[in-house]
Amino acid sequence: MKLKKIFWTLAIIVGAALVVQQLQAADGIDAKQALSMEKQGALLLDVREPEEYKAVHAPNAKLIPLGQLGSRLPEIAAYKDKPIVVMCRSGRRSAMAVSQLRDAGYTQVSNVKGGIQAWEHDGLEVVKM
Repeated sequence: MKLKKIFWTLAIIVGAALVVQQLQAADGIDAKQALSMEKQGALLLDVREPEEYKAVHAPNAKLIPLGQLGSRLPEIAAYKDKPIVVMCRSGRRSAMAVSQLRDAGYTQVSNVKGGIQAWEHDGLEVVKM
């Protein structure tokens, strides 16, 4: 019985820590701030799937789907201590990517609130194939 109580206590603590981490990652920047950062040298990282990216994406955005991010970190290793702006369709997957990147030691990672939808809504340039 005591072991069960310890297990549930640990599960609650770990769960709470994950929720806090997700909320911190979701607290991001708007699309216009993201564009400004990209123009100043930040990496604009798109974590959507290739089909989504092909349909519409921000110019100069590097595509690494969220499911491949962990295995493709060497591709963006030069940005470990430089700004990275992460986007997806609406901001949910990019929030998860921000958490992954921070856990991997990337220090200047921001989530684009609203993703490519916000980017388009703000009238920013997009590429459609």
